[in-house]
Amino acid sequence: MSDTDLPFLPFALPDIGEAEIAEVVDTLRSGWVTTGPKAARFEREFAAFLGDETLHCIAVNSATAGLHLAAEAVGIGPGDEVITTTHTFTATAEVVRYLGADVKLVDVDPATLNIDVAAIEAAITPRTKALMPVHFAGLAADMDAIHALAHRHGLKVIEDAAHALPTTCGGRLVGTLASEATVFSFYANKTITTGEGGMLVTRDAALAARAKVMRLHGMNRDAFDRFTAKVPSWYYEIVAPGYKYNLTDIAAALGLQQLKRAEAFRARREAIAAAYDAAFAELPLITPPRARPGDTHAWHLYVLRLADDAPIGRDTLIERLFAAGIGCSVHYIPLHLHPYWRERYGLQPAMFPHSQHAYERMLSIPLFSRMSDGDVDRVIAAVRGAVTPAAVR
Repeated sequence: MSDTDLPFLPFALPDIGEAEIAEVVDTLRSGWVTTGPKAARFEREFAAFLGDETLHCIAVNSATAGLHLAAEAVGIGPGDEVITTTHTFTATAEVVRYLGADVKLVDVDPATLNIDVAAIEAAITPRTKALMPVHFAGLAADMDAIHALAHRHGLKVIEDAAHALPTTCGGRLVGTLASEATVFSFYANKTITTGEGGMLVTRDAALAARAKVMRLHGMNRDAFDRFTAKVPSWYYEIVAPGYKYNLTDIAAALGLQQLKRAEAFRARREAIAAAYDAAFAELPLITPPRARPGDTHAWHLYVLRLADDAPIGRDTLIERLFAAGIGCSVHYIPLHLHPYWRERYGLQPAMFPHSQHAYERMLSIPLFSRMSDGDVDRVIAAVRGAVTPAAVR
């Protein structure tokens, strides 16, 4: 059977089992399908997963929502600047604009593709209020250096950890570090999924209280509390112009079971990444960096980069992989190339040489826990066949 006879292998698929299905069915039968007991349980179990049940975990309907809530809660507003990386999805930066503040984009480290700490320091101005590092592909940013820099300049830190469950940094899980807030994503292609969803994690009780109020219309009482009370409790007050960012119990039901499998998912992703590393070692490719000794990479993405002497370009490689039935993507088209960010801030590729160079040569190949060994072998064969000189001739 040729590759063209095989079914198309998508870039990503969620790993949903019978336990998740049963939990969702139980939720549907319970009669409580919006934010309720399972969302609350998911928050508690997420804190337990991180190893610190004193953490405040706030379930939201997307990581974008979580980043917005965190930024609002730390007081970001008009006149402020927030520094983040150009090499991210637009959600990281757009939440700053929601609040009327400005975004200062900086370049990445050419090896890790995480935000460049020296570039952060060079970008700080009197208007700078916060730093928003992104743990790209599941590899931790240099948080020790970022926290030290933030402390010196009196800045808040909000971690975009959409890729980073479970990632460790300095032997500690992302989500338990010294940042004001950390936000995880449970989108369909993430390391665990609730379909759509996210979790805001903080040690700051005041920040958590504000985020909880703003999560549901600025209401001073949670709907779950009001509707399950044993005495009349219909009264509530709107104390701020909030948002509609709550996670439903249907989604939380998925998360409860996915969380139990998070480490097994990570181990499978790591094994696939190791197979790719070995298979591509002699090719004109740059494979992703590993975590520092003693730390853990979540392996949300496996991002290949074509070496400068590769015989084909990135777009050609993508076309050949699709022709072989292999899905892939690009993470990311840097923000400085998008019309909104480019035009608002007068950005040019030359201002971000490392991100631009990486973007022109990068692609993400399939990496998800449902992949069989045969699927992995297919990807390897397709990549090798596409980039070897014989394929070019």
